[in-house]
Amino acid sequence: MVSSLSDIDSKSVLGGVDNNSVCLYPMLFKANKKVLVWGTEDWTVSGVPNSESEVVNGAWSQYSLTDVIARYPVEILGKQTADLYNNQLPLLTKIIEANQDLSIQVHPNDEMARREHNKFGKSEMWYILDAKPGAYLYAGFRQQISPEEYKERVANCTITDVLAKHEVHKGDVFYLPAGRVHAICGGIKLAEVQQSSDVTYRIYDYNRLGLDGKPRELHTELAAKAIDYQVYPEYKTAHCVDTEKANELLNTPFFSIKVVETARSFHRNMIKYDSFIIITNIGADCKIKMRATGDEIVLSADSSCLIPAAIADYDIIPMNGNAKVLEAFINNKKSIGKIISDFFHI
Repeated sequence: MVSSLSDIDSKSVLGGVDNNSVCLYPMLFKANKKVLVWGTEDWTVSGVPNSESEVVNGAWSQYSLTDVIARYPVEILGKQTADLYNNQLPLLTKIIEANQDLSIQVHPNDEMARREHNKFGKSEMWYILDAKPGAYLYAGFRQQISPEEYKERVANCTITDVLAKHEVHKGDVFYLPAGRVHAICGGIKLAEVQQSSDVTYRIYDYNRLGLDGKPRELHTELAAKAIDYQVYPEYKTAHCVDTEKANELLNTPFFSIKVVETARSFHRNMIKYDSFIIITNIGADCKIKMRATGDEIVLSADSSCLIPAAIADYDIIPMNGNAKVLEAFINNKKSIGKIISDFFHI
């Protein structure tokens, strides 16, 4: 893999594309699967340093997504998105398969993550793809506790006693804003959309050993500062999924997500959002065909593609029965807030 676009001089040609021309098309990526103590996660679209996605189709094949964005930030990310995020991809998508319980954890918000790590915070969403009977997850508190009680319960291994426990089923959605304590538990497969950040504070891990045979590190003090201790009346995200319609799941300050289920070719013009679109296939294999260029890709189950903002006008075409996809993007028609725009302008 070529490490940088600077390795190509200004007169060279890559894959038939002149360096001075714009080459935009729906990009597919090499599998980026990580094996962990509790199961696996595939980072389907990532710009996180040292875990960047590698393009596998078209002119940019074998280049990292980060390098391609560096070449055409406005065309790929969208002008407003590129400005807000300093030409960086602001989202990360994953497919997670949990054979065992993940650690109890929490993520910091943007302000804390910037202060402590010079990174973005992490709000995220889970869409349940499959769940064994009786499978559950933790999200939020079921009773009010103080930071002091939190530390006591971590020390005496009773922290799960005060967490809200949710039995889950295929199609359930959970939004996890930064600060919400959570954990995926065994027997669950899900699609995750999150802010592009690898900052996680591990609160409790059942005294489990890591793959290296050593106890896994806890981040008790940092987590205590990051946690939202408020109890909320509901943690699961209510939504409808009507066929032949783009159904909104979430419209947050950090990302927006729609789900489309269709039995026939379904047109999506997303150019108005001035954002890249990450499409994650949560159903059978389907095709994505671009209206402007005629480019067409096959998107297999549990994989993702990225559609550049400048050409985000496409058709979702089923291949075997219904197609079902998640669309993740930045909604630039909605105010995102000063904290995000300030991140790179301090």
